[in-house]
Amino acid sequence: MLQQKEDGHQPVGSHSDNTSAKTGQEVTGIGRQDAGMTIDFPEPTRISVNGVELEVFEAGRQNAGNPIVLCHGWPEHAFSWRHQVPALAAAGYHVIVPNQRGYGNSSRPAEVTDYDIAHLSGDLVALLDHYGYDDATLVGHDWGAAVVWGLTLLHPNRVNKVINLSLPYLERGEMPWIEVMEAVLGSDFYFVHFNRQPGVADAVFEENTFQFLRNLYRKNVPLAEPQPGNALINLARAETPLGEPVMSDSELAVFVSAFESTGFTGGINWYRNLDRNWRLLADVDPIIRQPTLMIYGDRDTVARAERLTEFVPNVEVVSLDCGHWIQQEKPEETTEAILKWLDQRDAA
Repeated sequence: MLQQKEDGHQPVGSHSDNTSAKTGQEVTGIGRQDAGMTIDFPEPTRISVNGVELEVFEAGRQNAGNPIVLCHGWPEHAFSWRHQVPALAAAGYHVIVPNQRGYGNSSRPAEVTDYDIAHLSGDLVALLDHYGYDDATLVGHDWGAAVVWGLTLLHPNRVNKVINLSLPYLERGEMPWIEVMEAVLGSDFYFVHFNRQPGVADAVFEENTFQFLRNLYRKNVPLAEPQPGNALINLARAETPLGEPVMSDSELAVFVSAFESTGFTGGINWYRNLDRNWRLLADVDPIIRQPTLMIYGDRDTVARAERLTEFVPNVEVVSLDCGHWIQQEKPEETTEAILKWLDQRDAA
């Protein structure tokens, strides 16, 4: 997760027909069943793009020519969009949901610099090329939103509309982002910690994968005084979760199984490129000119952008009564907001 928040998610399908030792839940990678209700999720395909392979889930192939690409955050997975995929396909969209590099059964390069914004946006451009699309609507949550912002700045002709959840446009400023965070928030802030103490948090999360993800995917968490140390490491070691679960046990098992397979380093390497990204964007036009929908959670701890309209002049803002995991906490409301906005743009 990004900015003033500490959250995570992981890949679907990375443990097809496997069982999580910690949860006892069977993970099929294509859906889940609870209380007689089944949510289907597409079977993945592996697609070679930009020097890596991406695990991609598709729906609505009959709607070829009207693409929408959904980009997950950290520590998430394509499965985080499970509630939106069928509705978007039914509304006439060719829905493309990749596990981005570092996640699920997608490639996990060893070099930290292979996870900078040039590589991450390049993967999505190559994915559009694979399907023969000049441009598409891009949707992102958390770190996925950061990738969508960066892609739109670096390759503006490949994006026709932007929809981002939780993480607003991040102004570049005069100092690299990690330096600013270290000066303002201190060395234990997880963005800074990931950069200054590489490997430490990764190991703690991997030792406590189920506990970390169970404790992270919560809503209605009561406010508490900050504790010393890295908040995410503290969360991974906490035996008792706070608040209420965002998802069912079988849904959580999909994420747990995926991260037990991959570990967390690939996703954390996205954080370790933040200052590199700051430099890569130095000479780029900073204005997002595409029609944009920004969806906030009223109880999300990620900071809102005070000057959003200065950098994203064609933005519409929607706020939902939820925390950070917007599309999973409020699935129907999120889908409704997205479809309503898309209908308005298409009618304009």
